Amino acid sequence: MDVARQKLRARKSKRAHKHPRPSASEVQLQPDMSNLTKTLIFAAGLFTASCGPTHVAVGVGVPPGCPYGYYETPPYNCAPDGYYGPEWFSGGVFIGAGPWYHGPGGFRGHVDHAFDVRKGYRGPLPARGERPAENRVTFRGHAMHDPRGREARR
Repeated sequence: MDVARQKLRARKSKRAHKHPRPSASEVQLQPDMSNLTKTLIFAAGLFTASCGPTHVAVGVGVPPGCPYGYYETPPYNCAPDGYYGPEWFSGGVFIGAGPWYHGPGGFRGHVDHAFDVRKGYRGPLPARGERPAENRVTFRGHAMHDPRGREARR
């Protein structure tokens, strides 16, 4: 029987040398990778959230080359002369609308609903690439829109 016990102890001893069990202090020193990963992701989320609003750019190509600007909503057809008020232009250049808007934040500008295709306008529209007329139409609009075509308060 003593021989059997000696063999059993020898086997246990060999196993212990192959895969030694870590002590309690060693276990505490080894970080749990899943908790570490979660902590890093949480910290990154806090950092990016504190950086302010996120701006997402969508590749929509170049803005339509229209003489008097283009409508604020798809399919972004050229707007007729007189649709946009003077505040939509800077130095005679259209500041953009829809995804190509490049004016100040919180912008609201006048539009003339008489020339709005969403309000029933069926008159002529300028072609893309067309040159503006020498004598511009006098603007008479009273409605206010934001750069995305939403009706805004005056």
